[in-house]
Amino acid sequence: MMADAGEDSRALFGAAVRAALEAWPALQIAVENGFGGVHSQEKAEWLGGAVEEYFFRNADLELDEVEDFLGELMMNEFDTVVEDGSLPQVSQQLQTMFHHFQRGDRAALKEMATLITQRKCKVRATALTTAGETDEDNDTNSMEQMEVAATNDGAATNDGAATDGVCPQPEPSGPDSQTIKEEDIVEDGWTIVRRKK
Repeated sequence: MMADAGEDSRALFGAAVRAALEAWPALQIAVENGFGGVHSQEKAEWLGGAVEEYFFRNADLELDEVEDFLGELMMNEFDTVVEDGSLPQVSQQLQTMFHHFQRGDRAALKEMATLITQRKCKVRATALTTAGETDEDNDTNSMEQMEVAATNDGAATNDGAATDGVCPQPEPSGPDSQTIKEEDIVEDGWTIVRRKK
């Protein structure tokens, strides 16, 4: 009986880890765009088991260790450097889930997994071209930016209120952030990168 409860808790922790990873926009974009190659989906599924096993083998992990592990996996498996600020958030979620698992708090673990699933956003990345690009120089001097659109798959928030179907998107930190100006593009195709103010 006790072994069954332990196995059930472990399976519940595994399901919660997978829910957190599936709801992570950086991983969704990497899989959707094939950053991990033709087996991106299989790598994402494997990632859940790898993260779960990492927690079981290292019971007293610090938050920065979890962040480093996830960042390393994203880099090694998907050639992706996560710079959107989501790495600490996902790491904290995973660490909190593991603490619930260690305490045997199945209800809190299940609630957290359900909440993450309800708040899951479906993201889509599309390439945008700069204003100075023409059809003639499309193949030699094309500049691309990624635009991320997010929609909420869950119909209700944790308080039961209906959502408008769209996940909040972070606002740029300033008028010059994340935009490439015409004067920043030099004639040989290089872009001048300016320090944030």
